[in-house]
Amino acid sequence: MITFPNAKINLGLNITERREDGYHNLETVFYPVQIKDALEIVESKMLSFQSSGIAIPGNPESNLCLKAYHLLKKDYDIPPVSIHLHKHIPIGAGLGGGSADAAFFVKLVNQHFNLSLSNEAMMEYARQLGADCAFFIENKPVFAFEKGDRFEPVQVDLSAYVIVLIMPPVHVSTAEAYGGIKPAPASRPLQELIQLPVTEWRHHIKNDFEINIFKHHPIISNVKNALYKAGALYASMSGSGASVFGLFKQTPNLKHLELQHQMYLSV
Repeated sequence: MITFPNAKINLGLNITERREDGYHNLETVFYPVQIKDALEIVESKMLSFQSSGIAIPGNPESNLCLKAYHLLKKDYDIPPVSIHLHKHIPIGAGLGGGSADAAFFVKLVNQHFNLSLSNEAMMEYARQLGADCAFFIENKPVFAFEKGDRFEPVQVDLSAYVIVLIMPPVHVSTAEAYGGIKPAPASRPLQELIQLPVTEWRHHIKNDFEINIFKHHPIISNVKNALYKAGALYASMSGSGASVFGLFKQTPNLKHLELQHQMYLSV
């Protein structure tokens, strides 16, 4: 059985306070985009994991799909599976690719083995795997808060726009991203700002990670500026980077950027 985990972008991101558990509370809007991995499971005599496409750093045994399998195995008598992940979503991009893979794995196992898990039950499993994993269970736009794992519905539809995603050849670690953050309550609720016309977002919606990351990685700032020069109505770094997306009314000519960076279109 095969499924196709998709990426997400952050429409605004405010880091509001540091938590006692070492995490941060934040507020953002998660929006799914159609840049996808491919994930397949086949019943097997032994549990195994293989990947292709973009190389995944680290020990394969620590992959979130395997962690998800062991999490479900504690509660359900599921047999071993052979897992194959073809990686297309850029890694270290702020696009939630690894989280999507884990959440889609939970959904795939639920479907394949008829576990009859509700969406809420699957979200509780996903929350144990990563802060934004639970989003990908229902996989629709939400206002996310606390660690990014609690959600409220939000009305936002970008289907009339072309979403262009640029991935510069830069890796931004989570530690680096949070290192320059000074948490503060948002001056105006993001749920309110996201209802403004997209043409107004540029002047009101921000990503708190950008200031410090742009200072250390000007190439990312340059990409954002290039998207605006090309006619983007709104452009922003996604999550803690390094990817940057732009919203356009029609497909722009960005050949100059495509020569230097990876470029993806989500129409």
